[in-house]
Amino acid sequence: MTTAPSERTLPAAAALLTGTVALYMALVAFGNITDFGTNQQFVRHVLAMDTTFKDDDLMWRAVTSTGLQDAAYVAIIVWETVAALVLLAATVLWAGALRRRSGYPRARRLGTLGLLMVLLLFGAGFIGVGGEWFAMWQSEDWNGLDAATRVVTLAGLVLLVTHLPSAAGPADGGKRQGL
Repeated sequence: MTTAPSERTLPAAAALLTGTVALYMALVAFGNITDFGTNQQFVRHVLAMDTTFKDDDLMWRAVTSTGLQDAAYVAIIVWETVAALVLLAATVLWAGALRRRSGYPRARRLGTLGLLMVLLLFGAGFIGVGGEWFAMWQSEDWNGLDAATRVVTLAGLVLLVTHLPSAAGPADGGKRQGL
């Protein structure tokens, strides 16, 4: 069975969108590696809570050890780098699947893994832990919630597009005749 171009539209969109997030994550990781100090200061200030309201009921959460702060920052960079590589590999799989008109489930699974990595980092890590636990929302100078929300929105939308049902293959990754 051959698939008409219109049946490949959604997988093509998933491929391009996954590639977009892969590029974004690669640039973020590259920027953090080549300009280490800029976001290192951001992470240090957020974890130290030194620009928050200084509420005694919250300040016990502060991490003031620069060693721990820097370890957290390096872990973030490693996570970003791995997510970028996973998404890049998923983009390559999507491109191959489009050419062969098969292999969508594997591309979808790997893309899902990479997108979930991004959602965990920016959603749970930056919005949840940074924003709420370390009260980043209180800081006028070191507040990354808007940027994190944009990334969560982008990655979430790409994940949804990736899992929409398509004539080229079922969203659950199951097998169809002719794929």
